[in-house]
Amino acid sequence: MSAMVSFRSVVDPSDCDFLGHMNVSRYFAACSDGVLAIQSEMGLTANDMRTGRRVSFAVVNAQSDFRAELTAGESIRLETEVVAIGSKSMTFRHRLFRADGNKIAFETEFKCVLLSLETRQATEIPDDVRERATKWLGNPT
Repeated sequence: MSAMVSFRSVVDPSDCDFLGHMNVSRYFAACSDGVLAIQSEMGLTANDMRTGRRVSFAVVNAQSDFRAELTAGESIRLETEVVAIGSKSMTFRHRLFRADGNKIAFETEFKCVLLSLETRQATEIPDDVRERATKWLGNPT
């Protein structure tokens, strides 16, 4: 397995801007939810962030392509995979699909550092998280 379904939704009219298509901020909100979902699968759950290891991935760079408009009422699915694993960073690829026809509407890569929520500095990725992450390791672009 490389990609996991990390988010599903239906585009709400409130997600759309005055041009009638989904606003840029909503694309990135879906990807943020996707990072939290895959992070949880790697063993870094919300509870772990609050009271456990006190770490979470934080985006430091994003490269994005908007490929097709999304409008209110469309069903969407986000697939997330790991592209690269460093000592303190991980790069995630997110692909947002229009469920009807399975067409890619948006693709982005997020380079994230594992952020200590105590020191607000990048920290080493624990071995168990690194090992679980390999389950979603796809091909680099």
